[in-house]
Amino acid sequence: MSAPAKTFRLAILISGRGSNMAALIDAAQPGKIPDAEVAVVISDQSSASGLQRAKDCGIETLVVERRGRPREEHDREIVAVLRERQIDLICLAGYMRILSREFIEAFRGRILNIHPSLLPSFPGLEAQKQALAQHVKVAGCTVHFVDETLDGGPIIAQREVPVRDDDTVETLSARILEQEHELYPEAVATVLARAQATQAAKS
Repeated sequence: MSAPAKTFRLAILISGRGSNMAALIDAAQPGKIPDAEVAVVISDQSSASGLQRAKDCGIETLVVERRGRPREEHDREIVAVLRERQIDLICLAGYMRILSREFIEAFRGRILNIHPSLLPSFPGLEAQKQALAQHVKVAGCTVHFVDETLDGGPIIAQREVPVRDDDTVETLSARILEQEHELYPEAVATVLARAQATQAAKS
């Protein structure tokens, strides 16, 4: 008799409106991301508008501000919160802080990020502006595992977005964001399916 499927507990880290957070919540609740629940949303900014959206969905929200502390000290507090809640997977969704090595080591292979470019092209800030400046014909978005490199962890999934001749940073960003909202839940489902298969093989 096979073991019952594990329900994976997700944490989403945000710094602002959390539109990708909302896409993940919307996908997890009807089961588009199988065997997953969003257990907590954490922000480093008390003003992050995404916190209210998470509250409205009945999800626990927490604010862990840096308050001038070293990065490592701030991250240790978040890691403790995540461990207390037995989090299996962390999704960065517009979280505007670089994680410390200590944070990454605590959850290595279990931290995901979405970036608005076809990595390894245009890492870092203002990826869409970088793409337009280079006159590329195709842009897009990437979901990847987080490691110590800037937007350089192993790639999980990508989605292409054609660049139009009249595109601005705003118009290109908007079309990429639409694809992000579809790609991120699909990538999370893929990662959890792999984890579920690994668990089943061990049982």
